[in-house]
Amino acid sequence: MKKQIYILASLLLVSGITLAQKGNLKRVNKLFEMRAYTNAAEIYETKERNQEVLQNLADCYYYNTSLQKAIKTYRELFVEYGDSIDIEYHFRFAQALKGVKQYKEADKHLIRYYNKPVNTRDFIEKTEKTTPHTFQLKQIENRNSSSDFGLSFYGDDKVAFASARNSQNPSYAWNDLPYLDLYSAKLTSQNVLENIQPFSETINTNSHESSAVFTKDGKTMYFNRTNTTRKKTDAERIAHIKIYKAELVDGNWTNVTALPFTSNGYSTEHPALSKDGKILYFASDMPGTLGSFDIYKVAINDDGTYGEPENLGDKINTKHREQFPFISEFNILYFSSIGHQGYGGLDVFRSNMVNGTFDKPVNLGSTINSNLDDFAYVIREKDNKGFVSSNRTGYDRLFGFKREENPLTKYQVEGIVQDLNSKELLAGSLVTLFDESNTVIQDTIVGDDAYYIFKIEPNKKYKVRGTKKAYIPQDVEFSTDSKGKVQHDIYLSLESFADAEERVKEKEDGDVTVELDKIYFDFDEAIIRKDAAVTLNVLVDLMKKYLSMEVEVSAHTDARGPDEYNLNLSKKRAASTLEYLVSQGIERNRLKSIGYGEMQPLNKCVKEGICDDRDYDINRRCEFTILN
Repeated sequence: MKKQIYILASLLLVSGITLAQKGNLKRVNKLFEMRAYTNAAEIYETKERNQEVLQNLADCYYYNTSLQKAIKTYRELFVEYGDSIDIEYHFRFAQALKGVKQYKEADKHLIRYYNKPVNTRDFIEKTEKTTPHTFQLKQIENRNSSSDFGLSFYGDDKVAFASARNSQNPSYAWNDLPYLDLYSAKLTSQNVLENIQPFSETINTNSHESSAVFTKDGKTMYFNRTNTTRKKTDAERIAHIKIYKAELVDGNWTNVTALPFTSNGYSTEHPALSKDGKILYFASDMPGTLGSFDIYKVAINDDGTYGEPENLGDKINTKHREQFPFISEFNILYFSSIGHQGYGGLDVFRSNMVNGTFDKPVNLGSTINSNLDDFAYVIREKDNKGFVSSNRTGYDRLFGFKREENPLTKYQVEGIVQDLNSKELLAGSLVTLFDESNTVIQDTIVGDDAYYIFKIEPNKKYKVRGTKKAYIPQDVEFSTDSKGKVQHDIYLSLESFADAEERVKEKEDGDVTVELDKIYFDFDEAIIRKDAAVTLNVLVDLMKKYLSMEVEVSAHTDARGPDEYNLNLSKKRAASTLEYLVSQGIERNRLKSIGYGEMQPLNKCVKEGICDDRDYDINRRCEFTILN
């Protein structure tokens, strides 16, 4: 059945081309609308070279990456028709010129297009000094295929990718290559794909399938599939793309369904999952898109339903194409764009998530981006290894990469630590610098001037934290970019627990304590009574509010009774108090217990028989001293 469909599709395509060759320009334009660029270009070359023919012919070559032919035709178009040409042709001509590194001429058209200065060579020079990493690429050997892309992680030792290797599939009119199918394989240490297997026919149909991504447990897959029917738009007749979900049941992929926010009227493509699997990122040209394609995100609810798609906004998206999102385990968004400044074609960019929003995208530089299309970037950040796809060799190819820090990029952050209210310098504070994975990069204890300084790098996300005993820690996140300050000034203003909470008091000896109502124990007992539990719950709530707070629980007796007996009883009561706090959810490593017996009286009642009961009672107590 599948072969019969392929034969019918091929006959229809050949019939359409024959009619176009025999017919008028309107018929050829229909091929162009259907994005049959290879066949349309052949026919346009036989037509009279008026403005419409030159525009469409140049675009056919541009979209099929025949850049020298595109440049020659665009140049002819601009010489003949000049100012009557739509502004978008300046953009495509510039991209074609950048594709062969003719930056000076490309910039002339981009200046016209953006109506502002553009200097691609200057951009390239600056990027080399500011991109956070350099990459070592190695093409993945993939026998028996002329076009592959979109390698993704699939379990512990496998990968998935899209390929045009199936010669039994009908040819795609855009580039005369077979339709795409999805495959799984094992990638050897020598970057060779082995044991290549197509996914089942529930996944691979007589249309395009690509861009597979999998949940952590490997039981759910999201992927692209192109519609088998075309939708007429204002200018083109397009077969739109939908994101599908499939489930692995008893070793077989089944329950293949289009996601509910997909449509026959627009495309949704290139799914990517957040680390926790609760957010799906994707590209779409749905209504409300800023340009050709934008990056969106949508919530995946616990019950399997989906929220409303949300556009990531104009910091990420432009009026041109943004596609192939990937979100790393560090919540860094990678995507490909032709709208942000780049080397030519699609380039890979990264954007850090800072305080819940993505910051300005950064081009990853010339060690991974070429003058043509570079896309479908995925990485395991901790390993500094990943994959990217590129058509820099003429066809889509898969590349593995290793990345290293760019030694050219050394910035610094400095500041002082002070009291939030008094503005007093807080000598002895600990200042710690974290990277995007919350790993400690550097730390220091500030001196009398309360000053700190750390070396940092551009185009990265950081957090600096100030801490001091009896103060609430302060975290400040920041992100560096190519236009950001080499010098970052961050004042850390810490508020003391004593200023923030009425129950916290600073004693004359410098200790900071949490003042609670008195805790009572039964005679000769160390069991927490109900009235004591109510009092201790105040401390529980305080420690849950301030997760950095560490407390010493100390128990004291009066001077009546044997010394050793009092000491042991105080130790038991302090330990019992600590265990109650732990039972209420306070981590044990945030607590310390100690019994002092009768060694730390608050008055002169230091031996038996010299005070009344009321004065001895003052010394029987539990104290809660803040250690950190």
